[in-house]
Amino acid sequence: MSLAPPLVFDCVSYSLAGRRILANFSFSVSVGETLVLLGASGSGKSTALRMVNGLLSPDEGEVRVQGRPVPTWNPVELRRRIGYVIQEGGLFPHWTVRQNVELGPRLAGWEAERIRQRVEELLERAGIPARDFGDRYPRQLSGGQRQRVGVARALAAYPPLLLFDEPFSALDALTRAEAQRHFLELREQGSTALFVTHDLREALRVGTRILLLEQGRIVMDQPAAAIWNDPPPLLQAMAEATGFAI
Repeated sequence: MSLAPPLVFDCVSYSLAGRRILANFSFSVSVGETLVLLGASGSGKSTALRMVNGLLSPDEGEVRVQGRPVPTWNPVELRRRIGYVIQEGGLFPHWTVRQNVELGPRLAGWEAERIRQRVEELLERAGIPARDFGDRYPRQLSGGQRQRVGVARALAAYPPLLLFDEPFSALDALTRAEAQRHFLELREQGSTALFVTHDLREALRVGTRILLLEQGRIVMDQPAAAIWNDPPPLLQAMAEATGFAI
């Protein structure tokens, strides 16, 4: 018997104030895949992301997580199965780095020693070792460091699904490239991710598969490797507009 994909959008449509945001939106995400939703502002990327953890509900169609429609999940249980990273990492400002990363494992009921080992492993891999940064507060970190803590926190309890809502868009180019590199290193654990961005360069760097959105519709669905080998005209035009050669 085959297991259900971690995430499925099945003919999803959504409107707001009479404007169609998503139209007949269908895709699935395979285990271990990083699927990037790529598109300009207003294309429906973040709207789709918010449907995964139940912050928004479709007007038509269905979103399923691990084979279950989102409305059938207990919201707390669902969100504990999802790691979520936004701009600036979404850290609790009054908690230390260590306390932020411990959150998921503590909610999952892990033993103290297992939590300690997991936090130290993740922070070491993120380039912000616990011995130097664990007792600092978010305000004492750079923007790139806060993002790395946010990614580490999302991964800490081994959630089946990760959501990234333009997590690196507020960073300068060099810091952004460093944050992306650390994301790729941390992602080696095989997590499944849905990653939202408007940046083609970022999409090709972090994604294994890319969906290009225009006005709430999927206009391209291709593996990132295939795009590098034979970029479609739509993405060639995007790249030329930003001075990026595929």
